[in-house]
Order: sequence, then structure tokens, then C-alpha cells
Amino acid sequence: MSDKRKTPPAPAAADAEAPSRQLWQRLDAFLTRIRPQRQPLSLAIDALVIAACWNVTYLFRLGFDRWLNARAWYDPWVLLGLVALYLAVFALLGVPRGMWRFSGFGEVKRLAIGCAVAGLLGAVAVLMAQLVKVPRAVLALHPVITLMGLVLVRMAYRMLYEQMRSRLSGSAAEARRALVLGAGDAARRLLAGIQHEGWQVVGLLDDDPAKLGARIGGVPVLGAIDTLARHVEVQGITHLIVAIPSAPLPRRRRLFELAGATGLPVLTVPGAAELQQGSVSPRVRDIEPEDLLGREPVQLDEGGISECLSGKVVLITGAGGSIGSELCRQVARYGPLRIVLYELGEFALYRIEQELSERFPHIPLVRLIGDVKDREHLRLTFARQRPQVVFHAAAYKHVPLMEQDNAWAALRNNTLGTWNAASAAAEAGVERFVLISTDKAVNPTNVMGATKRAAELALSHLAARCAAAASPGQGGATRFIAVRFGNVLGSSGSVIPKFKAQIARGGPVTVTHPEITRYFMTIPEAARLVLQAAAIGEGGQVFVLDMGEPVRIADLARDMIRLSGHSLDEIPVVYTGLRPGEKLYEELLAGADATLPTAFRRLRIARLDDRAAHGRLAAWLAACERPLSELDDEAVKARLREVVPEFRAPGA
Repeated sequence: MSDKRKTPPAPAAADAEAPSRQLWQRLDAFLTRIRPQRQPLSLAIDALVIAACWNVTYLFRLGFDRWLNARAWYDPWVLLGLVALYLAVFALLGVPRGMWRFSGFGEVKRLAIGCAVAGLLGAVAVLMAQLVKVPRAVLALHPVITLMGLVLVRMAYRMLYEQMRSRLSGSAAEARRALVLGAGDAARRLLAGIQHEGWQVVGLLDDDPAKLGARIGGVPVLGAIDTLARHVEVQGITHLIVAIPSAPLPRRRRLFELAGATGLPVLTVPGAAELQQGSVSPRVRDIEPEDLLGREPVQLDEGGISECLSGKVVLITGAGGSIGSELCRQVARYGPLRIVLYELGEFALYRIEQELSERFPHIPLVRLIGDVKDREHLRLTFARQRPQVVFHAAAYKHVPLMEQDNAWAALRNNTLGTWNAASAAAEAGVERFVLISTDKAVNPTNVMGATKRAAELALSHLAARCAAAASPGQGGATRFIAVRFGNVLGSSGSVIPKFKAQIARGGPVTVTHPEITRYFMTIPEAARLVLQAAAIGEGGQVFVLDMGEPVRIADLARDMIRLSGHSLDEIPVVYTGLRPGEKLYEELLAGADATLPTAFRRLRIARLDDRAAHGRLAAWLAACERPLSELDDEAVKARLREVVPEFRAPGA
């Protein structure tokens, strides 16, 4: 018997509910269209309720027989005056600004105060005008009945709204009303799942005229993207989703700017590369600075890089850092024989080892806690592991931190650490040694930049010495290469994570100077260009990455605030002044440097004349290796100027 009473199949139930759902959708669309006129409509409905309650009060006081014919001729004028008085009091109390779908005790409290004040003022006015044919009981009861009527209307609307939300989204909670920019394949995939996750997609916008009026996944294409502002206002949108991941970057930036101007939170869909990496949700994610500052994908010589890395032992110093860890990921793609992870920080080493073991389980890993300032440990490591390619990413890079009280630590780690690693590589006959350098090494104004420029000079000196040796046993086969680039988005210590944290806390966002600019590049792009430089470098060269146009940091901060759905009034930008060693503009090449193009548009070779420094560099390095703990910051800076004469403090 129980089997005969089973519910109908799900498809049949869905078909039966389709007309009902369409009715609720039409009601939702109607309420959305009238939402911009919410305040005047609220006043108009309240006026009707006040007038109706006036008549109900007469009915209650005089009964059916006399509630019409016992009224004075001036009663309509009294009613009109009372309605105007009530509406004026409501406007002063902010009642029309209340949203009926959120009506609660606060709204009832405002209505009670408004009815009491308006009722009292109206009764006093009627009594002072000696309008004796208006019953005193009507004057006394009308505010009470009016309050009941106003509350009932609001409660009825809230119940209707929650029922509509429940039927449309499966939950009575307030839905996130989204407008999608783009009506292509990405939007189609998005709609397939997002509407079952508490989202209500009201419509799509696309510039393709052929798509106008079409429906994708049951959602209409409302118009062109330029009509965004009008649809945001009319449709009551709470979120915007940019769903054109394959569009050229200039167009995507325009979409983000257009969306950010609305003041709403802006989301986007991940691209194909992100989905393959499995690092993001297949639905939506927040806008990242990479979306605003990134560039077209780098076209590399995959064959040349593979020949350089495939089947080789690759050692990476600073393997747990921002650049080092990305180099590990990129190197692993080319099938090395094994990767030697050389890292001072225990947790950083553990984190990258765990990630590589999960994503590339077939590649053997050697995990070493090591310090590039320890020359003997480096020599033993190179002799035991016999690496063929070395990427030297270990460095202290935080400019203000290295400028005060830590200059000696920066010199030992950045310069002597590079010398130690490069010397060990030469002794072990490493094929290629690649130093990760920085744009701050050009005309340096801080200790960090000066130590990296000194590291470049040390590498150039070693390359010249090894080339002159002409004996493989002396390391003559090693090619020493340096690669300079600017800031990488999202790296540890960069402004991007700092801005995100400040926005999450409610601001303010701090910028050192309104005119400060920096070059930016994504971490994966920088790492891939480093690999390309390693593949084509001939030795003794400094490669410069094309960083594109410099970005004003203040503009970046404002964009991040707007795209998070906040205004600059809510989260202001505050200027704190330049920090020690900081300069307004970074350079990738000094003015006198000549560059040569390579076969890759974003890689150029800086032809630097380092011969003048070579003569004194060996003695200078030997002097730096002796215990100098008594040296203060100024003494270390003076020592650096001996080989980097262009090193000057800002304003000097």
C-alpha cells in the first residue's frame, strides 16, 4: 500500500512547479523594478493605510448605520490634514527609508513614535479649531488602529518576500543578486551551478548584438555592458561577476574599472590555467591585483627550457620563499631528475616540500635546512648532490628592515651568500648558476639594492675568472647569469597582502607617498622568464625583464578598495611618508647601460661595464668575510660604496 503512495518523480514535480516559479520570478522582477521608487511608494501606501484606518475607527465608534451619514461636512478636510501630518512626522523620523523586507522591532518602534506624535498633534489641532463633530473617541483610537494597520502591511510584505525568496532560491535568507558581465562559455558554466549556492543571477550583459534578448541557462541577456549602471540601479544588484576570462587584458581591465565604479563588490571567474592548477573554486573568486596588473601570457621556448632542465639535478636556494617556491613549481613541470630544496626556514621548507610531493609525486626531492652564509655546508651540499642547474633566490629583500640595524646582515646574506653559493657551484662544475636580482640594484639608494648590485659584481667577477681558467676542473664550464626584475605581485613583504589585510580590517590603507610608482609582475611570469634566461644565458650576463609600465601605488590601493565593494569615504588612503632607503621611482637599467635584445620580447641583456670593479673585488670580498660585527650601518654603507660608487641615499 505504501508503494502506491510514493511521490511523483522529480522531473514531473519540477514540471508542475514551473508555472509557480515563473509567477514568483515575475513578482520578483516587478518588485525589483519599483525598488528605486521605494520611498515615495512607501509614503503613498502609508497614506492609504492612514485614511483606511480613519474610516475603520469611525466604523468601530459609530457602527454600520451611522459611520457615514453622521460625519460633518468638513471631515474629509480633517482626514486630508491628518494624512499630511502623519506623513510629515514619518519623513522626519526616517520611516520611508526603512526596507520593508527587513521590518522588525526597530521599524515598529519608529512607527509607534510617529503615530503617537502625529495623533497627539492632530487631536490638539482639531480641538483648538473647535471641530466638535469629530468624535473624541475617533481622535484617541485612530493612532492605535493606524499603528496596527501600518505594522500589518509591513509584516505581510516581509512574509510575501521571504516566501518568494524561499521558492526561488530554496532559502528564505536574502539572496545575493548578481549581474554577470559576459554571456559566453564561461558565463554558461557559471550559471550551471551558482544559482544553487545562494545566488540569484538577475541577468547578463554582453556587447555582442546577436546575444541581446537571448536566454542562457534561463537567464536573460539584458543589454550591452555599457548599460551596467542603469541595470544596477533598476535590478537591485548586490554583486557583479566578470565572466570573460579569455578576453584580452586591456578589455578585462576596462570591465573591472567599469564594475568598480558602481561601488558594488566585484567578483570574477577563474581562467582555465587556474582551474588546472586546482588552486581556486570553479565558481567565482575575488578580484586579485593580478587581474588589473597582469599581462598577456609569456610565450617561451618550451623546448629550450626542457633541454636545460629535463633529467637534470636542480638546486634552488631560498626554496620556500615567494620566488623560490614558484621556481620549484615551474622547474617540476619540466621533469628534472631531482630537486634539491635549500632553505633556512624550517616551516617554509616543509610547506613547499608538502606541495611538491602532492602535485609532483614522481619527482624525488632532497630537503635541506641550510644557510647560504655557511660556505662549508654549501660546498659539502654541492659535492654530494652534484647539481647541474642552480637558482639562487635566497636573499633579504625588505628595504626598510635592512636599512636600519641590519645592514651587516644584508651584506653577509645577499652579497657574501651569493659569492659562497656561486663559488661552490664553480667548484662542483655546475652547468648554470642563476642569481635572482632586483631593479633596486640600479643606482641603489638603499642597503638592499646595494648588496644585490654587489652580488651581481661578484658573479661577474667569478664568471670572468672561471672563463680565464679554461679548465673544467676549475669550474670554467659554469655559466653565471643574473636576472633583474621589479616587484612581484603577492610576494611576502609586498604591498598587496598588506593592502588586503588593511581593507579587511576596515582601513585605512597606508601608502608612503602619493607619487610613488613601482614595476609589477606576477610571480609565475617572473619565474618563467627566469627559466628562459637560464636556458639562453651564455654567462656573465645580466638579464632585464620587461616589467611593462610602472604603476602608481596610490592608484592600485584605490582600485583594490573600490573592487572590494567599499568607497574611499569608508576606507580612506592615508599617506605616511617615504621609509628609510625608499625612492619614488625604480629603474630597471641605469642611464648609461646599453641593452641588447634577445629572441624573447620580454627579455633584454644589460651590457654592464664591470671591469673597473673587478680589480678590487677579490680583496673587497676577502675583507668582508672577516668578522666585522663591530661595524654599524654607516660603516657597512661606506664599505658598499667602495665597489658600488653609485650607491647614494635618497636626496644625497
